[in-house]
Amino acid sequence: MHEIILINITGQDKPGLTTALAGALARYKVNILDISQSVIHSSLSLGLMIEVPKESESSPILKDLLYTAHTLGVSLTFTPIAPDQYETWVQAQGKKRYILTLLGRTITAEAMAAVSDIIYANDLNIDFMTRLSGRTSFKYKNCHPRACIELSLRGTPKDITDMHSRFLEISRTMGVDIGLQEDDMFRRNRHLIAFDMDSTLIQVEVIDELAKAAGVGNKVVTITESAMRGEIDFKESLRQRVALLKGLDASVLEEIAARLPLTEGAGRLISTLKKLGYKVAILSGGFTYFGNHLQKLLGINYVHANELEIVDGKLTGSIVGEIVDGARKATLLREIADKENLSLNQVIAVGDGANDLPMLDIAGLGIAFHAKPVVRKGAGQAISNLGLDAILYFTGIRDREADGHDEKE
Repeated sequence: MHEIILINITGQDKPGLTTALAGALARYKVNILDISQSVIHSSLSLGLMIEVPKESESSPILKDLLYTAHTLGVSLTFTPIAPDQYETWVQAQGKKRYILTLLGRTITAEAMAAVSDIIYANDLNIDFMTRLSGRTSFKYKNCHPRACIELSLRGTPKDITDMHSRFLEISRTMGVDIGLQEDDMFRRNRHLIAFDMDSTLIQVEVIDELAKAAGVGNKVVTITESAMRGEIDFKESLRQRVALLKGLDASVLEEIAARLPLTEGAGRLISTLKKLGYKVAILSGGFTYFGNHLQKLLGINYVHANELEIVDGKLTGSIVGEIVDGARKATLLREIADKENLSLNQVIAVGDGANDLPMLDIAGLGIAFHAKPVVRKGAGQAISNLGLDAILYFTGIRDREADGHDEKE
C-alpha cells in the first residue's frame, strides 16, 4: 500500500529553504512524485507530493518536516492522497494541453476574470500560470509597456471556435490580446518567420506614400483600403494602383525607403529570433525595392514582393513578372519551408490584410497583426495592442531572455 502525502509550504522565501526541506526528506529515503514552486515578491508557495517508503512510517517524517519548517519560519500543511485519487491524477497526464497567452500594455483583474470564466465554461483546468513580461516600475516609465501572463491549460474545450470568438471580443473591449495554442513540440521548435511588409513590418503602406508623391494619394488610398478588406481582387487592385504611378521619378523610391518607419518591436523580435537560429522572410504584396532595403537593415534571409517596372528613370505604371498575391504568398511560404527542411508546423506567419490569410492559415502559428476584423477572425492568433515583439511571448520567450532587454526582472 502506497502512502502518498501532499505537502504545502508557504512563507517568506530565503536561501537554503529547499535544501533544508529536501534534506529532511532524504533522511527517510522519500520519493518525490511532483514538485512546484512560485515566488511573488519574496512570498513563497512550494508544493511537494511524496511517496513514503513501504518500510517507513509517515509520523517521524512529518514531525521532522514540521520542526524544519519551524526553524525556517514557514508554514507547512499535509494532505493524505488516496491511491485511487493519485491514479486519477496520473491518468490525467494523457489529456490535451493548451497554452493560453494573455498580453497587453497592462493586464487588469477584469480581463483576467473574463478569460478565466471562458476557461471554466469550457471545462479546462489551469495547471499553472507564469509571468513572461518584466516587472513594472512606477519610478522609471517604459514608453512601450508590456505585460504578459502564460497559462497552461489541461483538457478538451467544449467549443474552441466559440472560445476564439469570445477572446476576440475581450480583446476589442479590454485592450488585451489572447492566444490559444496546443502545447506540443512544434510550439518550442519553430525556425522560420514570414512577414507581410506594409502595415506589418513597417507602419505604412508604401504604395500610398508613392501615390502621395505622384499626386494621386486619395485615389490609391481608396483602392488600397478596399483591397485590404477583401472587397477587390488583390491582383486587379494592385494593377489599378500601380497604373496611377505612371511617370513618377524613380528617385522617389530611395527617398521613401530612407524614412520608412519600422513597426514597434520589429528589430527586437527579429534580432532575438535570428539568435535562436530562425530564418526570416518578407512575403509582400508591396515592392521589392523596399523589401531589399529592409533586408539590408534587419538581416532578412528571403524577400519576395512585386517588381516595379522602371524605364529611363521613370515608373511605367506596370509590374514586372508574377504578382505576389495571397495565393502566391502561401506557395512561397511552402517553398521556403521545404528549402529549409521545415514542417509548416515550424513556421510563423504574420500579416494584417485579407491577402495574408492564405499564408496565416497554413503556418503552424498564424498571427493577424493590428489587422482588420475579417483577418483577426480568420487567423489563428491576433495581436492588436502591442508591437511585433509580442510574438516572442507566443513562443514562450520571457522579456529577460529577449534581445535588447534592459529592464530588471
